[in-house]
Amino acid sequence: MKVYQTNEIKNIALIGGAKSGKTTLAEAMLFEGGVINRRGSVDNKNTVSDYRQIELERQNSICSTVLYSEFEGKKFNIIDTPGFDDFIGEVISALKVTDTALMVINAQNGVEVGTEISWRYTNKNNTPVVFAINHLEHENSNFDETIRQLKQYFGNSVTICQYPVNTGIGFDSVIDLLKMKMYKFPEDGGKPEITDIPDSEKAKAEKLQNELIEELASNDEELMETFFENGTLTEDEIQKGLKIGLISRGLFPAFCIGTKHNMGVARLMEFLKNNAPSPNDMPAQKTKEGKELTYNINDPASAFIFKTSIESHLGEITFFKVYAGEITEGMDMINANTDTKERIPQLFVIAGKNREKVQKIVAGDIGATIKLKNTHTNNTLNSLKNPDVIIEPIVFPEPKFSVAVKAKNSNDDEKLGVALNEMHKTDQTIITGYSKELKQLIVKGQGELHLNITKWHLENIHKILIDYITPKIPYRETITKISQASYQHKKQSGGAGQFGEVYIIIEPYTEGMPEPKKFKIKQTMRKSSVNPLNIQKGDGEVTVNARKKNEIDLEWGGKLIFYNCIVGGAIDTRFLPAVQKGIMEKMEEGPLTGSYARDIRICVYDGKMHSVDSNEISFKLAGKHAFTLAFKEAAPKILEPIYDLEIIVPEDKMGNVMTDLQSRRAIIMGMEGGTIKARVPLAEMNKYSTALSSLTSGRASYEMKFLEYAQVPNDIQSALLKTYEEEQAEDD
Repeated sequence: MKVYQTNEIKNIALIGGAKSGKTTLAEAMLFEGGVINRRGSVDNKNTVSDYRQIELERQNSICSTVLYSEFEGKKFNIIDTPGFDDFIGEVISALKVTDTALMVINAQNGVEVGTEISWRYTNKNNTPVVFAINHLEHENSNFDETIRQLKQYFGNSVTICQYPVNTGIGFDSVIDLLKMKMYKFPEDGGKPEITDIPDSEKAKAEKLQNELIEELASNDEELMETFFENGTLTEDEIQKGLKIGLISRGLFPAFCIGTKHNMGVARLMEFLKNNAPSPNDMPAQKTKEGKELTYNINDPASAFIFKTSIESHLGEITFFKVYAGEITEGMDMINANTDTKERIPQLFVIAGKNREKVQKIVAGDIGATIKLKNTHTNNTLNSLKNPDVIIEPIVFPEPKFSVAVKAKNSNDDEKLGVALNEMHKTDQTIITGYSKELKQLIVKGQGELHLNITKWHLENIHKILIDYITPKIPYRETITKISQASYQHKKQSGGAGQFGEVYIIIEPYTEGMPEPKKFKIKQTMRKSSVNPLNIQKGDGEVTVNARKKNEIDLEWGGKLIFYNCIVGGAIDTRFLPAVQKGIMEKMEEGPLTGSYARDIRICVYDGKMHSVDSNEISFKLAGKHAFTLAFKEAAPKILEPIYDLEIIVPEDKMGNVMTDLQSRRAIIMGMEGGTIKARVPLAEMNKYSTALSSLTSGRASYEMKFLEYAQVPNDIQSALLKTYEEEQAEDD
């Protein structure tokens, strides 16, 4: 393959709903470019794009596939993306490195959930969009209704550039408003006959062309003046208007295709060749430091890793886009994220599982390499002359669905962890990690389907049989009032014994509260750990003198404030760290449900020690038990994680979604423009993605983000305490 220069490159993302025909379109684009000499089909399981075992079984794209085609002196880098929301990470990464989004629309279904979701990310990336209306040969296809929906959802800048003469069974002709010609295709597709527009279509074609020209002119003041003066635009002026409108997102052209029989694909590629922006036509890529990379081939090389895949015959493949300079085989580069050196062993352009070796890849182009040691998705590779450039990373959405995973055979535990880490390399929306708090291996993803596919990979590719379990909720425990307790740990077993006694006061901690001085409390003293029923009680006042303060930011959130208020040497200073350690141990496994405790202030104000038997373990145990006693007397509360929830939902489905949210203890914060904002406990969100899909026929999407911890209602706290007691009884 020849080395294509920046202005000869078109980077295209194929996006849209599932079953809209993206993979079949990719196949036709490769065929038109001569990369393949025979078109495969999804039904026959022989497309270049969907070649992985899971995709062949499901007949759906699961991963994005990087492809290329050569067409009339231009190189097309094509990324075919999945249509399901669960795999939205693949769409996001594709839009990061492409310059035009080709949105494929199924003319039978119009605007689908995949269309809406993909559109939102083109908005976020400010990506030019071209609509390709497909499946016009089906009896249920409706071009006019599809256009109406596109304009309703995405605005009047959706502009018809072609329209079909005869939709439905027998579809074979389209009117091209840019060429003002009719394209009539053979029965089995292929090269069309180009003729004048029939008299029966001339009035409609002229009307639609005038609307197209007016829309083009509206995107540029100079063109608008020309249009007002002449009432039309020349072919060159139309070309100029198309480029301006596309790049500014002031125009979204709509074309007609029939991918099954390769109808209209060559004309669509011709349009993209002439009008879709090359990389250097687009705004410069920003680095984290705010510097702009302008695709200058003479600058030191910088490349961004947007995708990693693992192939059985190749190992790890690293896909990148060059943003500055050029990359050559054997080149030494620096990974700016890890500060490690990498040598580029080989360079390829990739078409699915097929690859072609090249010697050089220049700014704006997309390529791949293999066998990099420490470079993965979202890393930046730089020339040794400019090692510190870091390109802004892809921001993947927060996980929406979580499960706990357990290997059926415990001998596979280590293998399971390795497999999940490998899967995260290739799909960064799979988040995995062992929760010390929950004592579960947690896997998070974008939805139930996403994690079911993850399970399939573990069992079929990695050969690890697993079970999915509902994950526990990371509750927190705290207190709501002041309490006092004491505990004496005493143990004698021949030889040296153990003795330690501590008196503590605990209270809820809030930011900015005054230093402790005086407490009115009900005193409780436990004289002996051997005789726990020997308790003395009485009301009294305790004055403390805070000599030393230790403020601890807990790794699970909140704080522990620990005061040494000992006077007169009742407890030697060297034993205070042991008391704190004992308290911390119990805070890691809270007294109520075993959840982390937080936001507590503790004063150790008295105690006793023995000249021979006192040691660190004695005071650690005394502190631990005293804390447990005081905690249970301090009106303890269980806190639950609350999440901010934002749901984008069609207006006709809002009532269903609102009713469901109320059943989940959600607090509605507002509704605006098809978006519901709410706050909802995590405990109520198990399998919410599946429920929301069912409520809205798959047309809604949502994002959730941790907000805060809040007290659970009393009835739920009682149920949690009962469940914990039962679990403890079973363990005993």
